[in-house]
Amino acid sequence: MSTDLPAAPFTLDPTRIRAISIDLDDTLWPIWPTIERAEAMLASWLAQHAPAAAKLYGTPGALREARNHLQTLRPDLAYDLSALRRESIRYVLHRSGDDPALAEPAFEVFFDERQRVQLFEDAMPALEWLSARFPVVAVSNGNADVHRVGLGHHFLAAFNAREFGVGKPDPRIFHAAAEAAGVGPAEVLHIGDDPHLDVVGALGAGMQVAWVNRTDMAWEHAPLQPHVTVADLMDLCRQIG
Repeated sequence: MSTDLPAAPFTLDPTRIRAISIDLDDTLWPIWPTIERAEAMLASWLAQHAPAAAKLYGTPGALREARNHLQTLRPDLAYDLSALRRESIRYVLHRSGDDPALAEPAFEVFFDERQRVQLFEDAMPALEWLSARFPVVAVSNGNADVHRVGLGHHFLAAFNAREFGVGKPDPRIFHAAAEAAGVGPAEVLHIGDDPHLDVVGALGAGMQVAWVNRTDMAWEHAPLQPHVTVADLMDLCRQIG
């Protein structure tokens, strides 16, 4: 399939839409409150089961700093956020002298809380509206599980960077979403919040794109443009009609 960028003008054409692909983190729910809660749960677990690690890395900020440090040491884990988090916990345990084998149960504590997302107010009604009219496919670089989150029944399929092997903005993950929906890329409307990963990535894959700009960010990727910019998902549903 060609990955040439579509020519301007970038005008939404609802009549071409036969499927939806959609990002998860910061599109359906805010990610950082979720991560902060998960890191707090992890810190509490370490205080009970790995006191030396808790002494050195006993705050969510310290745990995130360790995770970010490991990311610089393990670029091979760039598309596997679960492995990156697990190995960062193992690193913390090793550095503190606690048992590195505790990384597995510690990660499960973190990961379970990471799935307890709090949806944006517009997310559920929009998903219900979209999934009643189109096949919907999740496309994410994160490690949320749509089934554990409780939204699986709205999705025909879900792709994440860890399982697929590459992430956005690589056109291959977008093309896989289109194939799962049984349509061509030009018949997919991709919905996401990230200007580079979602908008530029999906444009490069030959899709129409809706940019969910909840914080009124300036667009910095001209001459490329999203086909439509919305402040919330229900506004997009109204425009699709």
